[in-house]
Parts: sequence; C-alpha cells; structure tokens
Amino acid sequence: MNYRHSFHAGNSADVVKHALLIALVRALQMKPGALTMIDTHAGCGLYDLAGDHARRTGEATQGVLRAFADTNPLLGDYRAAVEVVNEGTDQGEGPRLYPGSPRILAQLLRPQDVLILNEKHPEDAAALRRAMRGFPAAVHQRDAYELWLAMLPTRTPRGVVVVDPPYEQTDERARIVATLAAAMRKWAHGVTVIWYPLKSRTAHARWKDQLRRLGIAKFLIVEHWLYDTDQPDIYNGAGLFIVNPPFAFTQGLAPLLEALRAALAPEGHSGEITAGWLSD
Repeated sequence: MNYRHSFHAGNSADVVKHALLIALVRALQMKPGALTMIDTHAGCGLYDLAGDHARRTGEATQGVLRAFADTNPLLGDYRAAVEVVNEGTDQGEGPRLYPGSPRILAQLLRPQDVLILNEKHPEDAAALRRAMRGFPAAVHQRDAYELWLAMLPTRTPRGVVVVDPPYEQTDERARIVATLAAAMRKWAHGVTVIWYPLKSRTAHARWKDQLRRLGIAKFLIVEHWLYDTDQPDIYNGAGLFIVNPPFAFTQGLAPLLEALRAALAPEGHSGEITAGWLSD
C-alpha cells in the first residue's frame, strides 16, 4: 500500500493519529524534564487541503472536516492544533491547511524540549524545511530506519519516536519489526509510536504475531476500523502501536477514543476503535 502523506492529509487516520499524539506528548510533559521528539517519516510538515493531491482523494471530508463539525470538547485540543496553522486564512468551508506531525509536535515544544525530523523523499524534504522555518527543529534527509537507531538513546532522559512510513516498500513491516527490536536493546524505556494502515484483519493479525515475539512488556495497540466488515482491497482504517505509553495517557484514552469513533464513523457504519495490550 502506497500511503504518501500529501494524498491523505486530514483524513480519518490523521485525525486519530494526531489527536492521540497530542494527548501522548502532553502526558509525557506532565513531568518537567526535557523530552526529545523524533519523527522518522516526517513528510512535508504542512498540507494544502485545496491542493491537487488532497483534492484528488477528497479524504479530508471524512476526516478533519468531520472533527470540526463535531462539538465534543474532547476533540478540542486536536481542533486547536489545526486552527493554529489556519490563522489568517479563509475557513468558511473548514480549514484550508493541515498540519502534519512535525508542525503539531512543534506546537507542543517547551523550551527544554528537542525536535528531530527526518524525510528521505527529496521533494518532501524540501517542503518540510520550508514548513519548519522559524521553528527550533533539526531536519534530516536520511534513511528512516538508520536514523531511528542512530538517534537512540536520546540525549534527554526521556523521548518519543514517531514512525509513520508510507508503506511503499514490500519489506516495510519487516524493517519495522527488525528496527524496533534493535531500538529496544538500545533504549528499552523509550516511547515509540508506529502508525499503520489497515486493509485485512487476517494479514494484520500475522504482523501482530511477529511483534508479539519481540517480548515487549508494554505494547499498546489502538485500532480504528471504519467499516463494520472488511471492505476488500480498500483502506479500512488505521492504527497505532505505542510502546511504553505513560500511565496518564492510558488512563484518559477510553473517552477520547469513543469521541473519535463517533465523529469519524462513515454513513451506515458504527465504526470500531479499540485499545488493548499486545500481550493480552
């Protein structure tokens, strides 16, 4: 599955991913110590929802626009993050610009925190540098999995790595498994967030079995299935693997997930969004 960010900006997967990322980072920042945030597949950083790529798929109408039409206060932090990048734009029909994870993480930076971004695709890397002008972020253009390991352990006592690949390569999942195993040997206490698209429950179960064999004790799985049954050969939803999530994040997760499910369920479907431990 090819999942280049610019074609899918602001879709339902982005809403879930970014709402949970904001909640996760804020839970980590409840402690005053410095936090390093690393985004291995950063993309362009900022997306025009009226641009050619986003208009070609039209996925924002079922994602960020639904979240903005919903009044649930639990989605307020997410909506506020999108509104920041739209200040001064015409939002008559909803937000025009959509922040990728780099711009969302930049909004969350405290003076003591560190932001490290990486994007290998040349055009996207150039766009990322433009999007991050004025922000205290280091921008790299390297192989994502090499950078992931090279940056560990983080120089600050705590850190979070966000892994959000386009799944263009057939060995993407195998590289994630291998790199995560190596990362845990270098940085066993670190927080890692891995995003993935969902197409087949059977294939996804096989991947979870591979990850289960790594023996990671605190391995949270959040899965958002859009439809009540699998729709063959299409995007059915997305999920996050979260290694070592902080207690404050997991304690507040259930109501946030329900708010996201209700806001994003397609017409005629109730949708399903769940969280559970891989070891269960």
